Amino acid sequence: MILSCQNIDKAFGDKVILSNASFLIEDREKAAIVGINGAGKSTLLKIITGELSADGGSVILSKGKTIGYLAQQQNNHSQHTIYQELLTVKQEILDWEQQLRTLETEMQHKEGEELKVLLEHYTRLNHQFEDANGYAYKSELIGVLTGLGFQEADYHRKISTLSGGQKTRVALGKLLLTKPDILLLDEPTNHLDMDSIAWLETFLLNYGGAVIVVSHDRYFLNKIVTKVIQVDNGKVTTFSGNYSDYAMKREMLRNTAYKAYENQQREIKHQEDVIAKLRSFNREKSIKRAESREKLLNKMDLIDKPVEVNSQMKLTLEPDCISGNDVLSVTGLAKSFDSLSLFSDISFDVKRGERIALIGSNGSGKTTILKIITGLMEADDGMIKTGANVHIGYYDQEHHVLHEEKTIFDEISDDYPDLNHTKIRNVLAAFLFTGLQVFQPVGDLSGGERGRLSLAKLMLSEANFLILDEPTNHLDIDSKEILEQALNSYTGTVLYVSHDRYFINKTATRILDLREKKLTNYIGNYDYYLEKKETLSPVSITSESTKSSDSLGKNDWQKQKEEQAKQRKKENELKRVEEEITSLEERIEEIDTEMASEEVCTDVEKCMELQKEKDDVTEKLEILYEKWEELA
Repeated sequence: MILSCQNIDKAFGDKVILSNASFLIEDREKAAIVGINGAGKSTLLKIITGELSADGGSVILSKGKTIGYLAQQQNNHSQHTIYQELLTVKQEILDWEQQLRTLETEMQHKEGEELKVLLEHYTRLNHQFEDANGYAYKSELIGVLTGLGFQEADYHRKISTLSGGQKTRVALGKLLLTKPDILLLDEPTNHLDMDSIAWLETFLLNYGGAVIVVSHDRYFLNKIVTKVIQVDNGKVTTFSGNYSDYAMKREMLRNTAYKAYENQQREIKHQEDVIAKLRSFNREKSIKRAESREKLLNKMDLIDKPVEVNSQMKLTLEPDCISGNDVLSVTGLAKSFDSLSLFSDISFDVKRGERIALIGSNGSGKTTILKIITGLMEADDGMIKTGANVHIGYYDQEHHVLHEEKTIFDEISDDYPDLNHTKIRNVLAAFLFTGLQVFQPVGDLSGGERGRLSLAKLMLSEANFLILDEPTNHLDIDSKEILEQALNSYTGTVLYVSHDRYFINKTATRILDLREKKLTNYIGNYDYYLEKKETLSPVSITSESTKSSDSLGKNDWQKQKEEQAKQRKKENELKRVEEEITSLEERIEEIDTEMASEEVCTDVEKCMELQKEKDDVTEKLEILYEKWEELA
């Protein structure tokens, strides 16, 4: 055990953030802290670091161990360059290096005993220098900078001139080079592109210390963590496994809790009906029997109703009309900014019903392509053609479609004047804007709140072609899952840019990879893309390889249909297994009830018979749980 949090309590005013929160972190363990926005994840990290004090409980760190913390926001205004800032982590090595050079100079002018003393000192210091990886510190530093997406041309940029995201990447680089015994990382992937996230995954998997990470990146969590710490309504619960394991167990626990509550409520209602009926007979014996039942009912240990997740937005996307089969045709697209060429001669088509993810490194031009398609930016060359009855709905990651000076209510009412007051209120409530909050200025909203308001406008647009730029930014995991479900149920067409690999894996039917100024096409989700990226040498989609909407090829379309059929079959099998699990769980409850009855508990033979059946059912359940996990 390297870290122990015991019975942590924290409240801000009347709002309880953490209540009796406890968990352990083992040496070298990789753990995630998850929960909805505002649940208290960052608060918990700050309590561990001592930046915030807890109202109760204790944080115990093993003797001699160090903690390093990456906050979401960085206020570094240093005049150092990026390279100099990371070099400060290696100051001790730099001092030793200077001492070694000084000793080398001195030894040239010494003889005899003096030389021997200097040589011994040099040997000891050189050994320290080697142990600290002194001869490779420059390559180590450059490796981290490159991994985090900095180019050599960036090394001499001053920290004070960087954006917030760039400053966060510099802070992360310093922290990784410091190598504390416990890394506390608050949303470390927010400002990284896919290549940098993949590099960070590898780094953390091989990291010699423990890692505690707060992140909404489920793919990232699946790769690195073996423990998930859930913060929910002030309570902390620990689950073993990665994020997918946690999500499965959480859903099963939630269903079990609801089932137990609903079963008890049905039993209470049944007993109350029986009591009322007995009293209605108005006879001495029936009244006594009613009173006896009432006593038993009053002694019952009531199961608390599971807390509803009231932070979930309600999103339904439905087009107002059906577009033609040919939704979009892009031919020979090119764009440069001054001497910087983003891409050239890019061509691709979009068909009705497709959900296409446009991926690539930061600065490759993905958002620029979306802005050109939506008419917000002009191309240097090429042609954009939309099909018949195509109505575009655009989600902008910078939310320029919102008006800072308007209130939340006016943002909706001005764009949709036909909606009455009640309808607007209901729509806003579905996206968690209630009460007087609807009259709050848009300019005062957080990133997550702006994202929800933009999604509300997108839903009301009833567009049949959605163009989305980083739609999951600032959304918590629950909201991401709701958006995934909405897109997968949407009967229109979707083209989006995202760095969220889990989101892409769940929603994309096709991926366009923008790399080295060209597009490469993959028919499938993100897992398929990873598999084929390494094994195939796909032809870039240019004007030469994409002459028309038939460029994808009949084989590709046939393969996509086959994959979709396999997926439907898998989903049906999953549903069947879930129904069978529910049936067996109900049978176990029936057996337990029967064995507890007076007639059976004294009948040894009957008890043995029921116990054998329960053992058989339990064994079947274990097999089904394994099958469910495999299918899910």
